[in-house]
Amino acid sequence: QAASAGSLLLCAGAKGKRFSLPNSRIMIHQPSGGAQGQATDIEIQAREILALRARLNEIYVRHTGQPLEAIQTALERDKFLSPIEAKEFGLIDEVVENRPGRDEPEKGFK
Repeated sequence: QAASAGSLLLCAGAKGKRFSLPNSRIMIHQPSGGAQGQATDIEIQAREILALRARLNEIYVRHTGQPLEAIQTALERDKFLSPIEAKEFGLIDEVVENRPGRDEPEKGFK
C-alpha cells in the first residue's frame, strides 16, 4: 500500500518506472493536522496547512497530468485506488504481474 505522502512519492517517481503490484492499493488525500492553542496560533497553522495543500495539489497535477479540479476533488477525502485506477489516474505507469528475470524460465534450459 502506498498511502498519503507515499502516494505522492510514488507518482513523483521517474516516468516509466512508477510500478504497482496487482494486489496493492494507493490512497490519496489532502493533508490533515490538528491545531490547538491561542486563536492566532490556530490561524497560523490553518494558513500553513492550506498552503501545503496547494503545493501538494500542484505536484499531483504536474506528475499525473490531471487538471487541478480533478486533483482537488480526488483529494477532498481519503480515496483508495486499485492499481488499474491508479494507472488511469496517472499515479503509476504499470501494474507489474511478474518479476522480470525471476519469473521467466532460464535461457538455455528446457
